[in-house]
Amino acid sequence: MRTNGESPHITHISWGCLEIEGRDRPFKDAKLYPGGARQWDWNETGTSHDPGIQPADVEELLEHGASVVVLSRGMNKRLKVKPETLDMLDEADVETHVLQTEQAVQRYNELQEAQESVGGLFHSTC
Repeated sequence: MRTNGESPHITHISWGCLEIEGRDRPFKDAKLYPGGARQWDWNETGTSHDPGIQPADVEELLEHGASVVVLSRGMNKRLKVKPETLDMLDEADVETHVLQTEQAVQRYNELQEAQESVGGLFHSTC
């Protein structure tokens, strides 16, 4: 069930470039959620490749009504995911997919096309 609008569709992914339908400029890293998309600025939460995606990084996705979350680990899977992040999503009963970026984009788009309330964090490099 969508509570805050449709999740945006990803139209293209390549190294350093994530294009979203309806957006004029591509993103390097992006947060996508029901009703919108924005640049994912790691500095907001102090995220780095290690220890990786933090609970604070995914909170915004849940606040926008995501019931399924896709987390991309980068093109070469260098971005980690903190265990606390997965625990938080599990406790919130949120279906979670952790994949290499191109696989994550494919899974995200499948869920988006199936009209799921999907959110995602996408890292388009390493």
